[in-house]
Amino acid sequence: MTAMGSTRTEPDLSFLLDRTSHVLRTRMAAALGEIGLTARMHCVLVHALEEERTQVQLAEIGDMDKTTMVVTVDALEKAGLAERRPSTKDRRARIIAVTDRGAAVAGESRRIVDRVHADALADLSDADRDCLLRVLGRLAEGPLGVPAESPRPARRARQQ
Repeated sequence: MTAMGSTRTEPDLSFLLDRTSHVLRTRMAAALGEIGLTARMHCVLVHALEEERTQVQLAEIGDMDKTTMVVTVDALEKAGLAERRPSTKDRRARIIAVTDRGAAVAGESRRIVDRVHADALADLSDADRDCLLRVLGRLAEGPLGVPAESPRPARRARQQ
């Protein structure tokens, strides 16, 4: 089941998840790139629209380190889609506020993300699609919900 044609008798879960995840990310990057966004920019915009959130909170939601988050928010600010503002709840904190233009772009990016997801699942029957999403949800909330501690952390796939 791997690209190298091994003699395994069991499906290679790592290969299947890595490969499909990689292809989905590349398709998402291409589609969002058409409106000048990255997947990270989309994530920050849509989650910042939901409620008042700090950079730290948004980084945690998007699984971004501090440096990546700063670069992402800088890009959103440069594009006029978001800005850093003092929190209305805690004057010591700063939040990421989405501009009116950013809200419009976030609406468009949501439609793009929904389309990419629908296209990825289009060849599955309704029952297979529902089963796949239910099982992946169970894995993400259960046995594969928390990364293992390791002295040598796994690297994420290199982004092009």
